Amino acid sequence: MRNTSFALEPGEIEKRSFEIIDSEVPEPRPFVGQEWRVVRRMIHTTADFDLLSLVSFHSDAIESGINSLIKGCTIVADTEMSRMGITSKRMDRLGCRVECYISASEVKEKASRNHITRASAAVDHVVKRLTGSIYVVGNAPTALLRLLELIKKSECKPSLIVGMPVGFVNAAESKELLINQDMIPFITIRGRKGGSALAASVINELAEMSLEKKNVKYG
Repeated sequence: MRNTSFALEPGEIEKRSFEIIDSEVPEPRPFVGQEWRVVRRMIHTTADFDLLSLVSFHSDAIESGINSLIKGCTIVADTEMSRMGITSKRMDRLGCRVECYISASEVKEKASRNHITRASAAVDHVVKRLTGSIYVVGNAPTALLRLLELIKKSECKPSLIVGMPVGFVNAAESKELLINQDMIPFITIRGRKGGSALAASVINELAEMSLEKKNVKYG
């Protein structure tokens, strides 16, 4: 006999998950309003409540991200894993494109020729198109480091950086550099944690809020 207690619709599962998170993080919370929605989505993605003490927002991050998405901006991801985590249905409704150049032949050739990572070479490949875009780093610290270097040289000005590289070499350090700059709005996580799923979840929640602002239904 089927156990009906597990027979929930996908939308109901998400709704119930958010309710559980809200109940386990009672008010006053370390984040409120739209920032809480983003952090709650991140916790929903990972079941990691440590994020409550790790997530860091630039004061203009939410507004800048939503405004860019509403305008149909380009979103550039550091890896295919990050790109694939961003829901295409939401992006289609907003008129946004999600791109990744990690596998482009020119990127592979430059990385090999210059003895740099493909993630870093991919930033160079698309730098002229990054102004006004959202850049998503879910895996590669070298992508974030190169992006910050090019921003410092005034070669590009993204509207938002979602910087969540994961790992033991330069992940925490690259995110601290992101936090300590004031030229570009950002959403990031302190320390070693991160990953493509987390970075994508941030974009997905910003997209959800953008659709609400445009009064466009998702689903």
